[in-house]
Amino acid sequence: MPYGNAFFYLCNMNSLCPWCLNDPLYIDYHNKEWGVPLYDDNKLFEFLILEGAQAGLSWLTVLRRREGYRKAYDGFNPGIVADYDDCKKQELLSDVGIIRNRLKIDASIINAKLFLDIQKEFGSFSDYYWGFVDKPIVNNFEGLADVPATTELSDKISKDLRKRGFKFVGSTIIYAFMQATGMVNDHLISCPRHAEVCKLY
Repeated sequence: MPYGNAFFYLCNMNSLCPWCLNDPLYIDYHNKEWGVPLYDDNKLFEFLILEGAQAGLSWLTVLRRREGYRKAYDGFNPGIVADYDDCKKQELLSDVGIIRNRLKIDASIINAKLFLDIQKEFGSFSDYYWGFVDKPIVNNFEGLADVPATTELSDKISKDLRKRGFKFVGSTIIYAFMQATGMVNDHLISCPRHAEVCKLY
């Protein structure tokens, strides 16, 4: 575990963000990834696809299929995904390792093409994405009820992506994307990860 140690987290389970406590996979994701600023384009593409796949489902459902997605989507290489043809679409629709939803699969391929367009325009998707803020946003929420589903910033990013043609990028999905990729630190202030993530800035 890159931050802290397993014994520390085992002894402080009640302090962690409560949304992650129902599954070891969730806890591991919370402790290692969620809220950490992410600048790698392939990783950003991965989260963009996974957050879109989550629509109408729980994040845990997606996490349990994450390795299946990595295999099915060629390691989330947007250059490869953008070239998926009808044969590949049918292969994805029959793959039990991912969420087999035709609209979401079609959207992932469309989004891959548009992701490449943004890379060409801005030099990287990361430069485009992080250009919406000066630095990561640190929130100081005390309870889950305080955490919003959308913000003005998620509205703005969602609107721009939709204008460019992206699918499954509504404001709620984009805010979850912002949380996952560390544009916002929404760990509760009682959670040890809140302070640990802040030290990464």
